[in-house]
Order: sequence, then structure tokens, then C-alpha cells
Amino acid sequence: MPQPILLSPPHIGPEETELVVQAMQSNWIAPVGPFVDRFEAEFGRVVGVPHAVAVCSGTAALQLALHVLGIGQGDEVAVSTLTFVGSVSPIVHRGAVPVFIDSDSTWNMDPDLLEEALRRHPRIKAVVVVHLYGQSADLDAIRAVCEPRGIPIIEDAAEAAGATYKGRHVGADGAIGYFSFNGNKIITTSNGGMIVTGSADIANHVRKLATHAREPASYYEHIELGYNFRLSNLLAALGLAQLRRLPQRIEQRRRNFAYYNEHLSNLSGVRFMPESPLGTCTRWLTTLTIDPHVAGVDREVVRQALTAAGIEARPVWKPMHLQPALRHFPTVLSGTSDRLFAHGLCLPSGSALTTDDLDRVVTAVQHVWAASVVKK
Repeated sequence: MPQPILLSPPHIGPEETELVVQAMQSNWIAPVGPFVDRFEAEFGRVVGVPHAVAVCSGTAALQLALHVLGIGQGDEVAVSTLTFVGSVSPIVHRGAVPVFIDSDSTWNMDPDLLEEALRRHPRIKAVVVVHLYGQSADLDAIRAVCEPRGIPIIEDAAEAAGATYKGRHVGADGAIGYFSFNGNKIITTSNGGMIVTGSADIANHVRKLATHAREPASYYEHIELGYNFRLSNLLAALGLAQLRRLPQRIEQRRRNFAYYNEHLSNLSGVRFMPESPLGTCTRWLTTLTIDPHVAGVDREVVRQALTAAGIEARPVWKPMHLQPALRHFPTVLSGTSDRLFAHGLCLPSGSALTTDDLDRVVTAVQHVWAASVVKK
């Protein structure tokens, strides 16, 4: 049996080992230290913001963002429904109410539906805009809806490090942006995240909250309660090495997409996630939809065939409004995310995939269509 092909494994090289060893040898292991400072400074420069705060996960970053913006019990927060649960659970944990917004043709939040939600739900106090699978949402259109109402935008760029919108790096346009460095992301710190902002006050408050909100005293004084959410110096060293190869990692993932697109887009019923003309998608994951009425096979048949061949593939995110724990919350829907979930598939997209790996995936998919033709 050949080696399994995973969906999006970490891509680690000797530079990562070198910096992590340096961090270990310095004995700076705790969630402070010079590599944390360097990682924050370099990440801020990449995104184009003056302030960045490294934390233990993207989910923790959203929890902090909501806290700093004063989102709490009974408030409503508009959020993309086609996303991972980490975009939503912190809203609920804050005692707020998520309002799920459906997708437009780019698979991201539909600005028109967001405007409808803001008319229907006057208690919406913030908008969490997800940049899905490495592609930016239409930030200018969303800002045009939010700014006249004084509603802050939180950019969920957990899946989108390196993506751009009209020449700007995602994460820099909102009141707060945040990123994830989970092991499956385009760059990783094993587990970790980063908050970015143009506001020194927000950054200082986030940094304080992430370290149990300790006051600047010789003893432990707490005027407010915070969290234990900072990133360790050890993991920051890993992140710093990864960050320096971000452009290369994006190029490799976009190469994966180009290969799949060349060899699979001619299959009946297959459509790849479109790239918005407003920016550059990193193709963190290459995703497609399969129309079973045209293809003669459905998403699950293809996924199971890939699994049998030792190839990991997954459905696209199950929309939040369909999740048993969340289906009682309000929605503004068009049916787009339901359709994408029913027909959508994520293909292996790791930046270390070889041409032989890609060809193996392509061949396995093509065999499903060939078998379907034979059955007919």
C-alpha cells in the first residue's frame, strides 16, 4: 500500500529545527521571550499593521477580540455560516448570539445578506467576516454596510495567511484581524494564532487579557479577569521560520490548484471554487463541487474512492446553521452554503505534495468518472 496522502500536513524544514533549538538552548520556554517579540514584529510587517499579538490559537484570538470590543451577554454578532466552528463558539461563550449569514458566489459572506441581517437585527454589535479556504471576502462592500452603522469588523483570516484583497493583506482592514497557525494551516506553530490591529489601545488590552489581565505590580493584581492565551517562545520560533517562507508556501499551494484544475475541470459536473477578481487566493485548500445530476456520481462516492486509495479528502465545512448545537440561532440564508456542503469536496493541498502525489489524486478521481461511464 503506498504512503497515505494527507489533506494538509505541516511542511517543516531545517530552518524550523534551527530556530526551535535556539529557543530551547536559550531556556526561554514560557509564553514570553525574544522569539515571541520577533514573530509578532515580522508578522505585523507582512500584514501591514503596526500591532500584532501572538496567542495560543485562532479561537483564543476571536475570544479576545470579542472581549476587547465589549461583546457580551445578549449582543448579536453576524458571522459567516460556511466556516469552521471556531469562528462561532467564542461568540456563544461570550453570551452573545450568532446571526448566520450565507455565502455569495465566492463562497464568502454575502454583503447583501449582511445588510438584510443588520436591518432585521438591530442588536448586532460586530461582524465576523471569514476569509474562507484562503480567499478574501469582499471587504469594501461589507465595510460599506457596517461603517454607517458604527459596527466593527473582525476579520477571521484563520485560513488565509498571505491572501490579499485589492493589493492589501487580509486582516488589516478590520478593527481586528486574526490568524490561525494550527498544524493544518499554510504556516504552522503546531497550535497558535495571531491578532493584528491598527490600534495600540486594542493591542495593549489584548496582550494584557491574554496574560490573565495582570496589572503592572510586583505582586499579582487583577482589576479584570483575563485568560491564559499567550503563545510560547518555543512555538514562536517555529512560526518565525515558517513565516519567512510564506510566499513559497502560497506558490506551492496555488500550483496544486493549477494541476487539479488542468486535469479535473473537464470532468462532467465538476466546478472548482472560483477565485475572486478582487484579490489573490492562497488556495490553502483546493475545493470543488460535484453536481451529481450532471456527473452521475456524488461527492461521497468520490470521497470514499479517494479514501480507499489512501488519499484523505473531506467535505467542505458543514454550515453552522446546520450544526445541532447551533441550529436554534437566527439566520439570513440563500441556500448557497447548503448546496456547497452537499456537493463540496476538499482535495489534498499540502505544500510538500509532489507531482506524483498530485497525479495519484487525479487518477483516483478520474477512475470514478470512468467507472460511472461504464455503468451507464
